Amino acid sequence: MATIRPFAALRPPKQYVEQVSCLPYDVMNHSEACAMAAGNASSFLHICRADIDTSEAAIHDEETYQKSRENLEDFIRKGILVRENAPAYYIYRQMMWGRVQTGIVGCASVDEYLDGTIKKHELTRKEKELDRINHFDACSTQTEPVFLAYRKHEGIATAIREWIKFHKPEYDFTSDDGVTHLLWPVTDEAVITAIRKGFEEVPTLYIADGHHRTASSAAVSAKRRQQHPDYTGEEEYNFLMAVTFSDEDLFIMDYNRVVSDLNGLTAEQFLQAVGEKFTISPAKPGIPHAPGAKHEFGMYLNNAWYIITAREGTYDATHPIDSLDCAILQSNLLAPILGIADPRTDNRIDFVGGIRGLEELERRTENGVAFSLYPVTMADLFHVADSGEIMPPKSTWFEPKLRSGLFAHEIER
Repeated sequence: MATIRPFAALRPPKQYVEQVSCLPYDVMNHSEACAMAAGNASSFLHICRADIDTSEAAIHDEETYQKSRENLEDFIRKGILVRENAPAYYIYRQMMWGRVQTGIVGCASVDEYLDGTIKKHELTRKEKELDRINHFDACSTQTEPVFLAYRKHEGIATAIREWIKFHKPEYDFTSDDGVTHLLWPVTDEAVITAIRKGFEEVPTLYIADGHHRTASSAAVSAKRRQQHPDYTGEEEYNFLMAVTFSDEDLFIMDYNRVVSDLNGLTAEQFLQAVGEKFTISPAKPGIPHAPGAKHEFGMYLNNAWYIITAREGTYDATHPIDSLDCAILQSNLLAPILGIADPRTDNRIDFVGGIRGLEELERRTENGVAFSLYPVTMADLFHVADSGEIMPPKSTWFEPKLRSGLFAHEIER
């Protein structure tokens, strides 16, 4: 049984929503965030990335976290963000490239994250956790949602479909990255009850994106519980804001690799080594190769694309991790041939999300080699999480990204 409960959001009136909304805090660096917020005093980046108002050097300093709090309070005082009067769900729809994904904005249980009802598939980095711990704690608000997934539930789907059919969205705008965002507040008690009960029939939720935000919310919750030993479990700090999507709506893009050199090998030596575990054939000239199936890869070397396919017997097809293409590439090529033992820390390897296109691989490849991968599927992700395993780094790239600033969750006032 999963808990997704309604909450009273802190969100912008519709006349401000386009000015307020922004990309998530972690998809840009300091200078990019400054450029995105330039000339826009209402950008939510002033809250989720307050280093744009302090300095790059102070990005993880207490000064910046307190500036986030100060900016949040200023937005509330000016009416740029407004507190809802009563708890509600919010139906959030995104449209991109002709695709539609529709989720429920609500609050998941921290305890269900701790007991494994909410399953993860990635490791987190302590420094990234600490950043959001300090940010959420200073703001006393979860400023950006976690991205959760669940296996389709017809009751939830029906509730969403019927509400959208008879109500106009409160938000309806297209952001500068071409994604259309729509939001419907759900305030009818009968529909709220139906959605809540629907999630109670969902056995498991999965973190699709936002592992650091989830872990940070849980850490802040633990801190608040220590501060309030008489807590009941119903306080807002025991819950984390999330947008929860049915798996059938979600789209995972390829997450590709570029290595800066050939580890001392000539191109001929490198190709010979690759051929021991992969079949190699030339791709169509002048056309970047996007793999058409699992275990097939595109390889860009010396201004030419190749198709390489993992040979049978070079990986365990039954293992939830070893059968993933990113793991096959790592264990059979990147580590033994190119010397990339730890892709998390080796600065010779770079990762390129599929949103940037395969031409970006060509642009970044000079003296090394690039690889295009077939995207991981939601079934793969569920299999890994259900097995208690951890995905290799940089395995999944979800698009579109959740827009920040449309809603926030105050955990204590």
